[in-house]
Amino acid sequence: MYQWILPSLSEILAESEATVAECSPMKAERQWCVSLAATEQLLTKSLATASPDVTQGLVLAAPAPLFSQPTLTQSLQTVTFTAKPFNPLALMPFQMPSAIAAANQEMVPHESVLSLLPADPLATERFCLIFTDKFRLVLVLKEDKSGHKAFRFSFEPEVVQQAWRSLGARVMLTNPEFFAELDTLVQQYAPVAPDYRTVIHFSQLLLQELTEPEANKEVSESSGDCQQKTEPQTLDTERSRSAVPDVELLQAFAHEVRTPLTTIRTLTRLLLKRRDLPANVTSRLEIIDHECTEQIDRMELLFKAAELETCPSVKSPNTQLTAMSLDQVLRQSVPRWQQAAQRRNLTLDVVLPQQLPTVVSNPNMLDQILTGLMENFTRSLPPGSHIQVQVIPAGDQLKLQLSPQFHCKGSNPASGNVTPPIRKALGQLLMFQPETGTISLNMAATKHLFQAIGGKLIVRQRQHYGEVLTIFLPLEVTSKQKLKL
Repeated sequence: MYQWILPSLSEILAESEATVAECSPMKAERQWCVSLAATEQLLTKSLATASPDVTQGLVLAAPAPLFSQPTLTQSLQTVTFTAKPFNPLALMPFQMPSAIAAANQEMVPHESVLSLLPADPLATERFCLIFTDKFRLVLVLKEDKSGHKAFRFSFEPEVVQQAWRSLGARVMLTNPEFFAELDTLVQQYAPVAPDYRTVIHFSQLLLQELTEPEANKEVSESSGDCQQKTEPQTLDTERSRSAVPDVELLQAFAHEVRTPLTTIRTLTRLLLKRRDLPANVTSRLEIIDHECTEQIDRMELLFKAAELETCPSVKSPNTQLTAMSLDQVLRQSVPRWQQAAQRRNLTLDVVLPQQLPTVVSNPNMLDQILTGLMENFTRSLPPGSHIQVQVIPAGDQLKLQLSPQFHCKGSNPASGNVTPPIRKALGQLLMFQPETGTISLNMAATKHLFQAIGGKLIVRQRQHYGEVLTIFLPLEVTSKQKLKL
């Protein structure tokens, strides 16, 4: 069997002079997360001046895509290796394999999925090989049968080349036609030693991620303003140790769902480009596209929440904060919120100030997190309810509040209390609502996501109105000054 002959990537790095750190499994996981975050920043900066329509690099990763930031996914060719790939034949059994291969090349020009045999040592490794004009890099997180983990990385051209040879040999045995194409792509990026400034910059990013101040500790709403001081390192370790099994299961689940949905959506969009389709067919395809997009975004959010829980003291990838226009995000989000409300026979009213100040957050993640929060919020309300979304300045922050209103506008609230929806915990990250059959992120994980993008979520239960959600986002300095004036 070839898996006994070909070395794994961790073995190649272990035999070289590559950087290695022998440490606990949790520290190895943290090093992997920190290095991915630093790598993404390094790629983002090095590709900032490149045209998004031109492929600027190649990424070989396992067991799932590691970078989802649009600027990177558009500029990088991505190949994902997994022991359980999605089989497109399940979608199109009436087509010949050659037709499917052609469709795959057309529908996902920047993404491919290749299989690994379950017995292959690579099936137990998380790795990332990056090839660009400016540098080559390999990162590997290895876990053995006893649960011990080790993280290694290297910029050495020869080490990266050896890693590619080992990986390429597997591709050649399982998919020789694709190997020729992939090898041509690899050869486009010459194995030259990276500029010392690139390695220094990567080291600086690592230090920045390692020393990133921990997000503010969550305070239980039921315990008032009391805070118990706990050693951060101890809290992180305990939280991570208890969450790892659930996180790994959630990451695998999100990947298994997201992969086929992406293929279905891409095939649907290819059909929508045709001009000879009847109107009713086009309408149904648009519904399929919408539903796939909604669930893909939901799985992406679950995956990001899992990343944060794996490395609680490290910012998740793609959480670079920047000054942004909330007005633009709301223009994109509000129509989706209204559609979600209408599907459940709810009404939605959005109250905005005449001029929205600039906030500091992450535009892509903020849109996803708000949409996911609104989706869960609408599912918890009975039909006929009214939702008010109000955005107002609050000191040096901007407050966005979601509150349900079960009665007509202007009427007094009922004297009885509103019963909160029943929620059952599913592990460390998820909750289940029996009345609706909905599975979603729990409030602790959702709060953690808001913290990662510079915000804060507060959940309060009001007697006559039910659950009220309040989001605070920090204002940009110039916006603070304008508000004071």
